Amino acid sequence: MPPKKRAASTKAGGKGAKAVKKEPDDGGLKAAVEKLKTADKGKKVTHTKDSLCSWPGTVVDDYDCMLNQTNIGHNNNKFYLIQLLESYSEYAVFTRWGRVGETGMNATQEFTKADEESAIKYFCKKFNDKTKNKWENRANFEPKAGKYTLIEVEDADEEELQETSDKLAEVDDSTKAVQPSKLDKATQEFVKLVFNEDMFKEQMTKFEIDVKKMPLGKLSKAQLAKGFEALEELEDAIQKKAKKPKLSDLSSKFYTIIPHSFGRKIPPVIDDAEKIQAKKDMLLVLGDIEIALGMQKEKKKKDAAAGDAVPHPLDVKYELLKCELDLLDPSSKEFKIVKTYVANTGSGNMDKKLLHVWKMDREDEGARFAEHKDITNRRLLWHGTNVAVVAAILKTGLRIMPHSGGRVGRGIYLASEQSKSAGYVGSANDGRAVMFLNEAALGKEHIIKANDCSLKEAPNGCDCVIAKGNQEPDPKKETILKLDGKDVVVPQGKPVQQPKYSSSHFYQSEYLVYKESQNRMRYLCLFKFF
Repeated sequence: MPPKKRAASTKAGGKGAKAVKKEPDDGGLKAAVEKLKTADKGKKVTHTKDSLCSWPGTVVDDYDCMLNQTNIGHNNNKFYLIQLLESYSEYAVFTRWGRVGETGMNATQEFTKADEESAIKYFCKKFNDKTKNKWENRANFEPKAGKYTLIEVEDADEEELQETSDKLAEVDDSTKAVQPSKLDKATQEFVKLVFNEDMFKEQMTKFEIDVKKMPLGKLSKAQLAKGFEALEELEDAIQKKAKKPKLSDLSSKFYTIIPHSFGRKIPPVIDDAEKIQAKKDMLLVLGDIEIALGMQKEKKKKDAAAGDAVPHPLDVKYELLKCELDLLDPSSKEFKIVKTYVANTGSGNMDKKLLHVWKMDREDEGARFAEHKDITNRRLLWHGTNVAVVAAILKTGLRIMPHSGGRVGRGIYLASEQSKSAGYVGSANDGRAVMFLNEAALGKEHIIKANDCSLKEAPNGCDCVIAKGNQEPDPKKETILKLDGKDVVVPQGKPVQQPKYSSSHFYQSEYLVYKESQNRMRYLCLFKFF
């Protein structure tokens, strides 16, 4: 079975994906990783002093590093932070160390203002002692056995800091009014949810990510790329049936690169394909969180018609999504069709937990979808995701990534039962969760009854692959919804057994399209899962 925590990849209850250009299958992962590695080079950054440091000073240049070391065999999972600080009269080297997820211990070594060279040497010696790498060669850092590894995090870009400062000054200027929001109340609350930093932190914590080492806004693309590379190495070892000590070492390497907080528990060994995919999905969520945070740094023009008044902050965030959301009236035909779909294919009284439905129109998605205007076999199907990646999905759409995959290969996964896709949903701590209803241009179907992870496209002469389940929503109780003049089939009945597919390895059906253009997001559903 595929992992429950699908996120930014594209699984049947699966998730949206990260905004990286789709690469060809031949070497696609390598190209994507190289792009991630180079994405942050050349940026001038400002480093911030550790929040637990009480010494009065600021970080000198880029003398700042976070180190991490995990060794499952010895139950080691620890960090070491080193910073060179400067005040008006002194220098100091601040260090903090301990188990990942804990505050740990700290120390401060002070130097006089005239002794800058000694302070720098002390910093560099600490770095070398802990890593067996020279500070001046850190751009070509090489991890050493039994030593700490350098974790690449992004500090604030100076240009972004200035932009943020300017915007805050503008908003805080009491002489300028804030325009009333143009959004309805439900949409305002939705925008708050998908851009909420506490929600992002909640999701990272659920993945056992240490937010102190991978803090919001400082997720290094290069570090995520290294994480993917470590998982690829683990995946290769599993396929070659490596013994547990080897898998333990490689798992330790991954946890060293991507710090996890396991408390005092021994970090678990990553020893099968499902665990590998779950960790890949986790990295994709981290990448999508960065997309959502990055969106908010985009420059926005003032509303000229408003004079000195500034746009409402929620309206600004809504515009960044590049997606029109039209809240449906509960008495409308479309809302009732969606609610029936939920009631009959969901688990329990899921229709009672449906809060709102928006009809959606992502920028440029309609034009892309029109490439398949001659396909008449169309269905409205479910797609579940983690709430932390919703903003990124609305901005970039569902993407097929080089490292995405599942039981039916590398494609966009959809489902005809709400309960199937709900299994891949990650909800906020208050229970709010998001699911999508997508129009899929299925065309000629290729049916399978067993796993085929190698699929990257539909077989010749076919447009999609359907992993037929033992059950399917009653085909006698379907309705037709007109969307842009096209007939789209919408299941409305309860699942019934399919004797023809009783031997299928799939309990519920999964629908796969292998071209992003064959999928168009039509409705966004907000639920209260508990």
